Amino acid sequence: MAEPEFVEPVDAVEGGWVTVSSGAVANLTTLLRWGAWLLLIVGPLLGILAFMRPTTAATTAPPAPKTTAPATAADTAGPAGFAQLYVAAYVEAGKGTEASLAPYYPQMRNISLEATPRIQQADRLAAVRVTKVSSGYWSVTVAARITSQAKASKKTTTADTETASGEVLRYFQVPVKAGSGGGYIAAALPAEVAAPSAGDGLELDYGSPVPADTHDAATAAVGEFLAAYLTGSGELDRYLSPGTDLAAVSPAPYERIEVSQLAEQGAGFPMDAPATEGAKRQLLVDIWATGSDGQVRPLTYAIALKARDGRWEIAALDAAPGLSTTSKEK
Repeated sequence: MAEPEFVEPVDAVEGGWVTVSSGAVANLTTLLRWGAWLLLIVGPLLGILAFMRPTTAATTAPPAPKTTAPATAADTAGPAGFAQLYVAAYVEAGKGTEASLAPYYPQMRNISLEATPRIQQADRLAAVRVTKVSSGYWSVTVAARITSQAKASKKTTTADTETASGEVLRYFQVPVKAGSGGGYIAAALPAEVAAPSAGDGLELDYGSPVPADTHDAATAAVGEFLAAYLTGSGELDRYLSPGTDLAAVSPAPYERIEVSQLAEQGAGFPMDAPATEGAKRQLLVDIWATGSDGQVRPLTYAIALKARDGRWEIAALDAAPGLSTTSKEK
């Protein structure tokens, strides 16, 4: 029997080395060449994409710190008005009228009053302090003139009787919570408290006042303007600086005004100061105003002047006098 013929494969192992055919080598060379070109093309693109892609740390902004916004007039108007109504109802309430307080203080349904209803009445109520305790929760201090019709006891002196039957200013502190439906509720009954402290005094940013002299041009301008403004005598526009828009008080509350003294911001009031074109002055003006009933009232105005064409004109009627920067804060 003849032995089978051994056919040597294309790739054989000789001396521990693998021999590869020339066709395979050509194919491998082509593959490597295309791979190199691919890396040359794709490599820069991948680098650009990696540079342009924002990282998570960069795109995630740090959380903003939580701050509590100061209460504004719009924030406190509702709680203040509610507290005033509540105090008015509370002062007049008494035995048998507890239900009148339930719309303000729901727990009132479980409380019985002993006072006689409507013996006391609250008049001229005003919220004099509103303190924000927390979000949607305020403490409101209400001032009220209380009039009592109760008879004085036998032990009451004459002076006490006059006080008891007269009008007394009292203060009530009310805790007010914002309700879920947009309204307000009281968290407790009112607490009667002492009058709020007025705090430290303040200083205005004006020099020493000097008596008015109608021969001074600035004094005359201010006096004529206030006369037109408060008594309706004269045309108001003739005293105003261009661009200043003011309307006279109507109906005119006074028949006559008299400037009593003036002070200038930052210095004493200089008499006969020249009206140099464009010059400005800030004045504090005290006047006496006489009404049609003959009653005389003192009034104070903060007025800004501006010089034009050699005369002083009214540039503004300021909302409030300027305060000294050295005044103590309340």
